[in-house]
Amino acid sequence: MATTRDDADGERLETELRGDLIRPLDPEFDDARAVYNAMIDTHPRLIARCSDVADVISAVNYGREQGLETAIRGGGHNGAGLGTVDDGLVIDLSGMTGIRVDPEARTVRVEPGCTWGDVDHATHAFGLATVSGVVSTTGVGGLALGGGHGYLSRKYGLTIDNLLSADVVLADGRLVRASEEERPDLFWALRGGGGNFGVVTSFEFRVHPVDTVVAGPTFWPIDDLESTMRWYREWLPEAPEDVYAVYLTAQVPGDPFPAELHGETVCGLVWCCLGSEEEAEDAIESAHTVAEPLFEHVEAMPYPALQSMFDELYPPGDQWYWKGDFVRELTDDAIDEHRRFADVPTPQSGMHLYPIDGAVHRVDRGDTAWGHRDATWSMVIFGVDRNPAKGDLLRDWTRNYWEAVHPHTVGGSYINFMMEEGTDRIRASYGDNYDRLREVKAAYDPDNFFRVNQNVEPAS
Repeated sequence: MATTRDDADGERLETELRGDLIRPLDPEFDDARAVYNAMIDTHPRLIARCSDVADVISAVNYGREQGLETAIRGGGHNGAGLGTVDDGLVIDLSGMTGIRVDPEARTVRVEPGCTWGDVDHATHAFGLATVSGVVSTTGVGGLALGGGHGYLSRKYGLTIDNLLSADVVLADGRLVRASEEERPDLFWALRGGGGNFGVVTSFEFRVHPVDTVVAGPTFWPIDDLESTMRWYREWLPEAPEDVYAVYLTAQVPGDPFPAELHGETVCGLVWCCLGSEEEAEDAIESAHTVAEPLFEHVEAMPYPALQSMFDELYPPGDQWYWKGDFVRELTDDAIDEHRRFADVPTPQSGMHLYPIDGAVHRVDRGDTAWGHRDATWSMVIFGVDRNPAKGDLLRDWTRNYWEAVHPHTVGGSYINFMMEEGTDRIRASYGDNYDRLREVKAAYDPDNFFRVNQNVEPAS
C-alpha cells in the first residue's frame, strides 16, 4: 500500500470535509472518541465526522494515502470496540441519518448513522417495519452487515435477507452500487461479511406490514430453568412463525418491575407475536403448562415500543464483555451447564437465545455470506455493569460460561456477538463461505485497508 505521510495533523483532510475533523487537543475529543462500551478506551489520531458521501470518499482516500489504520464507526454499539482505533483515523458516520420510506414499493433507504429506533420511527408511520435487533439504540450499519436478527426473524428472515441494495465507498475511493444485478459478488459478501469490503453509505431494505404486536416478558424462578428450557427446545421449532420468543436468564431490574422481584434471578421469555391475539394467547398459555410464571406482562403494543423496551436498561457508558455461538440443539448436557452459570454476576448480565429458524432456514447457505443457516438459535452471553472495577468479573464469568457451553454448539458465532477472538473463530463463523469471502475481499480490498473489523484477509 502506497503511503505518503505528508499531513500528519490532517490539515488537508480538514479542508476537504464538510463535517468536522476532531484532533486529540480539541475540547470535544474525549466525547467524540467515547464509544458505547466503556471497556474500550482508545485514542485516535483523527476523527472525521462525515456529513455526506463526499466526506466519506475524502476520508477513505486520506486514510489510505497516509497509511493510517482506519476504523469505520456507525451510529450504534459495536461491543468489541471495532468502530475506533488507537493512533489512527476514525471515519465517523453518526451524522449521516437520512431515511426515506417508499410505502408503495415497501422499501426504506437508510444512511449508515441511523439507529434502528430512527428506522422504526420512520416506517411505523406507514404500518411497516423490517428485521432489526432487540434494542432500538442498535446501529443500522453494524447489525445489517453482520447479518442481523431480531423479533421479526422467524417470519421475515435476517436483516440481510431484506437488503435490496447498498451504496459502497471502496478502499480506492470509488463509490459503487451493489445489488443482485450490480456487482452481485460484492452484494453477496456484504450480506453477513461485516465491514470488510467498504463503507456503506446507503442501505435499501424491504419492509413488511408490522404495526401492533403482542409482546412482553414471562419470568420463571431460576429453579425452573431445566424444565422450561427443555420445553422450549421442543416447542419453538413447531411454533407458528408469527410467534417469536427469546429465552433468557437475568436478574430482574428495577422499575417498572415489582419491588419484591428486584434482584431476583430468573429465566424466561420475551415474546413478539405478529399474528392474531388468539394465536398469541395459545402460545403463551402453552408456556404456562410447564411452570408457573413468577411475573408476566404481555400485551398489545406498537412494534417500536417493543423495540425500545430495554433501552434504558443498557445505556451508553457501561462495561461490556460478550461471547456468542450458534446453537442447533439444546442438549440435556448443555442445559445442565446453563443452569450451573445462571446466577449472573451483575443485574445487567445474562444469556439470550435468539431464534433463527423459520424464514431464516428458507435461504440457502450459499446465497449470502451468513454461514450457519441450519442453526436454531444465536446465543449470546454478556457481562455488563457500570462499574469499571468489575471488568475482570464480567470477563471471567462470560468466558467461563461460554467455555462450558461451547462444546454443545455449532462452533461459529454471529460476528456481532464476538470480541477480538482471532481468525479461527471468524473462519468457524462463516464455515463454507469463508474462502469465497476471501476471494471477494481480494477483488475489492486487496491491501486489506478495511481491517479494523472481524477481519477476513484477502486471498493471496
